[in-house]
Amino acid sequence: MPKLIDNHGRAVSYVRLAVTDRCNLRCFYCMPEEGISYVPKPKLLTFEEMERALRLLVAMGVDKVRITGGEPFVRRGIMGFLENISQISGLRQINVTTNGVLTAPLVPDLKRIGIESVNLSLDTLDRQRFFDITRRDEFNNVWETFEVLQAYKIKTKINAVVMSGKNTDELIELVELTRKYNVSVRFIEEMPFNGEGQHTYAEFWNYRKILDKIQRQYPNIYKLPDPPASTSYNYQIPGHKGSVGIIAAFSRTFCGTCNRLRITPQGDFRTCLYADSAFNLRDTLRENPSDEVVKNYIYESIQNRAKDGFEAEQRRALSGVPSESMASIGG
Repeated sequence: MPKLIDNHGRAVSYVRLAVTDRCNLRCFYCMPEEGISYVPKPKLLTFEEMERALRLLVAMGVDKVRITGGEPFVRRGIMGFLENISQISGLRQINVTTNGVLTAPLVPDLKRIGIESVNLSLDTLDRQRFFDITRRDEFNNVWETFEVLQAYKIKTKINAVVMSGKNTDELIELVELTRKYNVSVRFIEEMPFNGEGQHTYAEFWNYRKILDKIQRQYPNIYKLPDPPASTSYNYQIPGHKGSVGIIAAFSRTFCGTCNRLRITPQGDFRTCLYADSAFNLRDTLRENPSDEVVKNYIYESIQNRAKDGFEAEQRRALSGVPSESMASIGG
């Protein structure tokens, strides 16, 4: 079986695996206030199915997995699952994205298991504003998670979605975290995946506008080399311990080097954030096929990958697939 090289010559080595669509926050840019219709447990991938899928993907060249949700730590048994996949030979990195509400007590075990890094979703440093954005009063728990991650020296990236009229006046305050802490503060363009379809922006903050605001405050900021297949443009401010990243998630400027796949909680196998499901991994695995049959499904999906997010979105629109919540896609 050939390694995972897509039809545009891009090597695929990274999978984002969403272990649940459930979340204990209600961030307005991710899902409606009333929440979403959660996938019934029998329709979720089991941990055993996810582990088998990862073993097959690793055999095909994937060496990095990011565990996402929803919020991954609301799913029972997640720590045992992380322990198990940490034993997969050839899986070089296991990273986790979390909102931090339940994470602080788990950090010692995450360190022991060997979790490479944690992406912590944090759009504001103000408790009231946090409540306004997430509709939950959980800021103190999230900040405790941040502090414990620093104490255990787990590589930390803060993910902040930049929202017009919500937190754009706080970008500099977030950047200032990099002065004291060796963390990456990453600003993400807002995307239209809140389960309510496309929405308009009073003032859309693209990556150029975000960078311009930061440069006005820190004129000596300089560009860092971006790692291969990086989704962020990365910068350093002299004298700061950490770095700043800007992710052009809506502008989609990084598609040409994309090395990522996505698996949703219900098993949809996606070759792009903006794409429809290529096939359903859950249904395929429950037919109990051989490993080679599953690998063939994966390989054929890679050979029909869209050139970029715009083409994927166009294909999706033509098929009439409705808009989804980010929680059901996998962050």
